[in-house]
Amino acid sequence: MKHLYTICLAVFLMASFTAFAQSPGNGNISGTLTLVDGQSYGSASVTLIELKKSTLTDEQGKYAFSNLAPGKYTVRIQVLGAAQKDLSVTVVTGQTTTANYQLTRENVQALQEVTIAGNVNKFAKKESIYVARLPLKNLENPQVYSSVPKELIQEQMATDLGSIAKNVPGAGIPMIANQGRVTFRSRGFDTEPNARNGVAGAAFASIDPANIERVEAIKGPSATLFGSNISSSYGGLYNRVTKKPYNGFGGEVGYVGGSWNFNRLTLDINTPVNTDRTVLFRLNGATSFEKSFQDQGFTNSLSLAPSFSYQVSDRLSLLFDVEFGQAKGTSVVRFNPYIDPKVVSTKTIRELQFPYNKTFMGNDLAYQTQMLNIFAQANYKISESWTSQTIISRARSSINGYITALRGTTETKISPQVITGYTAFVATNIQQNFIGDFKIAKLRNRLVVGLDYYNNSNDFDRVTVNLPTVDFINTPASYRISRFKVDSLTSKGALRRESSGDNTYSVYASDVINLTDRLMAMLSLRVNRYDYNGVYNITTGTVSGGLGTSGLQAGPYKQTNLSQKMGLVYELSKDRLSVFGNYMNGFFNKSGVTADGSAIKPEHANQLEFGFKGDLLDHRLVGTVSYYDIKVANVLRDDPNNPQNYQIQDGTQLSKGVEVELTANPFAGLNIVAGYAYNDSKLTKSNPATNGLRPGQSGPPHTYNLWISYRFPEGDLKGLGVGFGGNAGSWSYHTNTVTTKIIIPSYTMLDASVFYDKPKYRVGFKVDNLTSEKAWSVRLTPQAPARFTGSVALKF
Repeated sequence: MKHLYTICLAVFLMASFTAFAQSPGNGNISGTLTLVDGQSYGSASVTLIELKKSTLTDEQGKYAFSNLAPGKYTVRIQVLGAAQKDLSVTVVTGQTTTANYQLTRENVQALQEVTIAGNVNKFAKKESIYVARLPLKNLENPQVYSSVPKELIQEQMATDLGSIAKNVPGAGIPMIANQGRVTFRSRGFDTEPNARNGVAGAAFASIDPANIERVEAIKGPSATLFGSNISSSYGGLYNRVTKKPYNGFGGEVGYVGGSWNFNRLTLDINTPVNTDRTVLFRLNGATSFEKSFQDQGFTNSLSLAPSFSYQVSDRLSLLFDVEFGQAKGTSVVRFNPYIDPKVVSTKTIRELQFPYNKTFMGNDLAYQTQMLNIFAQANYKISESWTSQTIISRARSSINGYITALRGTTETKISPQVITGYTAFVATNIQQNFIGDFKIAKLRNRLVVGLDYYNNSNDFDRVTVNLPTVDFINTPASYRISRFKVDSLTSKGALRRESSGDNTYSVYASDVINLTDRLMAMLSLRVNRYDYNGVYNITTGTVSGGLGTSGLQAGPYKQTNLSQKMGLVYELSKDRLSVFGNYMNGFFNKSGVTADGSAIKPEHANQLEFGFKGDLLDHRLVGTVSYYDIKVANVLRDDPNNPQNYQIQDGTQLSKGVEVELTANPFAGLNIVAGYAYNDSKLTKSNPATNGLRPGQSGPPHTYNLWISYRFPEGDLKGLGVGFGGNAGSWSYHTNTVTTKIIIPSYTMLDASVFYDKPKYRVGFKVDNLTSEKAWSVRLTPQAPARFTGSVALKF
């Protein structure tokens, strides 16, 4: 860590000298690059051909070449996803010649992250280079997705992913795993933020949002383009888009303080490294500490995220970034109530009287996590029609220490369960994409063809300890599970010392064809080869399972399957309103055999969806309305004739619903973000205990989100603003069987803020959960009451 700080400081000092060095010259060239609608375009490559000198446009779309001898020059503008443009320029002694250019295509955000300024509706930045792996506008994409930009994250003073996801329709109250991992709901299914910049970026630890440019919630089964590994679920996936270096010097330092001894420091520094401004560096970092609102508990974290970009030539650009994080903390409360299948019972978590403010565990039962994600990308413009994209991503997470849960043994008693030891997860993703934009028989085609290799490796060396029962209603005042108590029982615990791994080899293609100027069709296909190595028991030296005696064991196996995606989009009003429909597929590999010796097949889900997308009133009203119907097949369930040893694969599940999302800027200064999601999920063929019922822990059927803010756009109060909003959800199930129903009550959690944002500083004050509403996640984790935070940031 010490060496990392030294390197960053050296780069910063070097850049500070080189970026501002000036020398006299004979003449200059400067210009501005804009999109077709006049918005500035940053991070575009500009080259002076005769001198083989390159630079990048800054956030305002501006570029400059200084100290040029008089004469004629050629300025070449290269943007991935658009035709090359050469401008003839004459330099005169003592003068600056202007060479501006306006791009003729709107969807030029191809394969590199660019900066676009001047959007009227600053919370409605929907364009993405990741959702379709093609340069498609939102209105051209038949898939539904939400995007939470950094401007909204900053205004809401969000300091964790759960707070950011409040703005995604249907996300619900986040489920926090024992090591800080966060999981959301999407269309009735668990969905984790395990995609990073469009590829696998799994993190079995807390993820600090200090390095996040925006969060994209991509809806529906998405295996065709994103695979079936831990990045996606049948409900979709969350893609974390990280901050990239830009052409300019700037940044900020900030502090947030609040309830329960919350303290947070953040840092964001960006600078060019060389005089041509083709090598850029950015460093984001944060450190936080907070006590729990409950009687015990804390978290302490550190995050560092350096990134480099290098415009090697007008055709080749490189990006390299690192995401490092480490944390120490105690597990959140995870309560698993007692279930007696012989007794018919319906109760709410309130009626169970489980204490809201008690953890039962001591602060010495802490875990430590470490995360290291490495991402490298090379974009090469082969021709005006074709671009090559090469990506290498490697993600590593480790967990060491104590992970806790509270297991019910009767209606009023629990047996605390503690897992102690070490766990590590390593994922490697290598992708090679070729992206084309060309015409066949006068029909425009936008095509991506890709190769994808994914390797996953897991290691476990830990013990599970079950402690004596205790009455959770009438708990002795002195009761506390300590580290000493757990360590004294580890010799009697269940040992898990094993490793496992798998490899996935895939090829995919997706083509968007303009049948007319307004009618577009998407056709996509993925071939997936999955190779599972089984579970290696380190103690015995054996690999468990296989396709032999027990259908419940997971041993080495291989599966090949197809995944398809089709969509239609028709723009009812060009660039304003479109109607769309899609048919998409997702799958998960499953192992084992049935009782008759038949091999288990992959489980899969198909989605049919249609709706409308709008971008109206000069971007002041942007929204999506959609209806979806997901059918999951090949679900495993217990074999009625031999439930202890085998499963059969005829289970089904349905999930259908409606989602509405709107962002509006009715007039200058006023911004509205609103969403509604309805989900109807049902196990249509499952074990008798759950058949025909809504799955437990699938989230509320109805959820709502709203954020309204006003910021004075001019005058003496310019920059002063207020915000108000909240989230609500209907009641849902933790457990839902024919005999036992444990209900999570409905909730309405309101937030309010006031802020003052100026060019050189920003201050703010916010209250989360203004009314201290009692609410629980699907794992019955109590949510914090009213939380007060204040922030200050200095910009430079």
